[in-house]
Amino acid sequence: MTSFRVAFVQGRPRFGRPQDNLERGLALAAGVEADLVVLPELWSSGYVFSSHAEVAALAEDPRTGPTARALAAAARRERRHYVAGFAERGGARPYNSAMLVGPSGVRAVYRKLHLFEREREWFAPGDLALEVHRVGAARVGMLICFDWRFPEAARVLALLGADVIAHPSNLVFPNAQQAMVTRSIENRVACVTANRTGREQRPGGDVSFTGRSQIVDARGEVVARAGRAQAVACAVTLDLADSRDKRLTRRTPLFASRRPEFYRPLVAPLARGTRRAVPRRRIP
Repeated sequence: MTSFRVAFVQGRPRFGRPQDNLERGLALAAGVEADLVVLPELWSSGYVFSSHAEVAALAEDPRTGPTARALAAAARRERRHYVAGFAERGGARPYNSAMLVGPSGVRAVYRKLHLFEREREWFAPGDLALEVHRVGAARVGMLICFDWRFPEAARVLALLGADVIAHPSNLVFPNAQQAMVTRSIENRVACVTANRTGREQRPGGDVSFTGRSQIVDARGEVVARAGRAQAVACAVTLDLADSRDKRLTRRTPLFASRRPEFYRPLVAPLARGTRRAVPRRRIP
């Protein structure tokens, strides 16, 4: 058994209060033992922006901003890794991002590929490749919230060798958690979804979040789940061997059974406003 302990933090951040949000999130995390702790999407800033000025004021440098400094200090003190969502100041445009931070500092940044609703007004779509990073004994990839709707993203991380997908989220669809169970089953990887709770009412919108953060093992079993409104941290121990064994049965390897030559429409460009014709099967 190759053990790896993962945790999520669930709570309700206050919009525009990064220091308070980080302190409360890290205080919850301090109560659990884990090699990797995942906090929700946009945890330090809050979610419902109402102007570009707000985004500019709350977007952070991914190496020197308050989220990077707070997580790096906690990671050094606790000798573990964190993943957390934040608004990134990335050159000329901001991004909805997540950072992986360890005792040595920021290890990697992922920019959300699939933006949802008014996120498109405030953030640029992610422009960095999906990657997998070594975290202790594990190989960890990152997705953010609405990426759950696109199974291709999780499959890429699995093909790159991910054992665990860290999934900071501000989920609003009630079936998103179940979809992440499917992502685990499809790929035989563990998934850690850290969701937020509560309702955020601001001039930019009124959004309610579903809580129910969860950890799903590589066999598709939900091994930890929070309630809808709890402020909580929860940790479990995973066996990485489960993620690395891609045999469905002795004779049925998962990835070796793929037929990628038939999957080309998945990556072919589709003109806006048009539908791709589906060729009819010829009957011999």
